[in-house]
Amino acid sequence: MIGPEGVTLEEGPLLATPATTAPGNPVDGIQCAPIEQLAYHIHAHLQVYEDGRPRELPPAIGLLGPVYQETATGLFYGAVKCYYWLHTHAGDGVIHIESPTARIYTLGDFFDEWGQPLNSNQVASASGPVTAFLNGKPWMKSPRAIPLLPHAAIQLDVGKPIVPFRGVSWVRTGL
Repeated sequence: MIGPEGVTLEEGPLLATPATTAPGNPVDGIQCAPIEQLAYHIHAHLQVYEDGRPRELPPAIGLLGPVYQETATGLFYGAVKCYYWLHTHAGDGVIHIESPTARIYTLGDFFDEWGQPLNSNQVASASGPVTAFLNGKPWMKSPRAIPLLPHAAIQLDVGKPIVPFRGVSWVRTGL
């Protein structure tokens, strides 16, 4: 099913809750602002598989005081209190990078802000050996170092089997 951002929604269980450990406090230099910061505005996509089965990236990561509106294609979240510069609006794996300055953030920054572990043996609540892909190519460094580049397609496989890389089509999204 296509979600409110034009990206397929995964049908698996939530990877972890969207709560953040430092509500409103800076994390890795990332602020929580009352409005979205649009000077540097890009999007990346994260898909996680555990033992070959999809896990859903929760909506409202990085949104304090999340509120949603119902759309014809699913729920879309905003924030009442503040938006961290890295956040999700829907359960489609799209990470919004909306910062007051151009900077290369990493997947580790996003997980730190989310308050979830990310290393070579754990992705949030999923544990086991992690195999990472960036834009279809194997990523041999720490998954924390994966850069959140414009339209980056990131896939993390926890355990076995490793799912063939699927990526995401940005064409129909408008993102």
